[in-house]
Amino acid sequence: MRDDLDLTTREQIVRMLKTNGELSAKAITEQLGITGMAVRRHLAVLEKEELIAYTTVRQAMGRPTAVYQLTEKAEVLFPRQYHAVALDLLSELKNEAGEEAVNHLFDLRQASMLKRYRPELEHQAFEQQIAALAGIQTRNGYMASWSKSADDEYELTEYNCPIYQVASRYKHACACELRLFQTLLDADVERVECLAEEGRKCVYRIKPIRKMNKSK
Repeated sequence: MRDDLDLTTREQIVRMLKTNGELSAKAITEQLGITGMAVRRHLAVLEKEELIAYTTVRQAMGRPTAVYQLTEKAEVLFPRQYHAVALDLLSELKNEAGEEAVNHLFDLRQASMLKRYRPELEHQAFEQQIAALAGIQTRNGYMASWSKSADDEYELTEYNCPIYQVASRYKHACACELRLFQTLLDADVERVECLAEEGRKCVYRIKPIRKMNKSK
């Protein structure tokens, strides 16, 4: 988040809740030096955006008080360095056991994802499987969409890569994603553009595999 002087009122409230854990509307009003009505208006917006929630706390005297705290959804508003930690750990593994050990880790992740997502695609038509896969990837932060580009050809596009820093350094991560899609869809899947290879997005062209009937 930005420096205090540049923060909006709602951003200030979020930062206050982050540092204090929980605060009442009265405490927020006193710290900000604005009217209680203005504070309640900002709290209502933050609550509607599911960034804060409140619990009612009984007082020794007087009426119960609403105490506000941040929700898990609000954590995305604060700096995170997950990719840096992941890169450090992968670098240590590579130095200790070699690049094959790093690749094996990605292979294990691929196998785990296959087991997790296969039930969502089973017993569906091919086009429904592609739609389901796009939904899975969107849930995972890839901002995925799909389209039908020809009679039996589809495109799956990912506009974001939540593991971009890792994939840019360890290309095996992208290879595992390609194999995951091929296995999940039991299809001919080709990646024609890749964010980790200086593309603007990741684009996969997908065609069903023609299964020939073998004559006896």
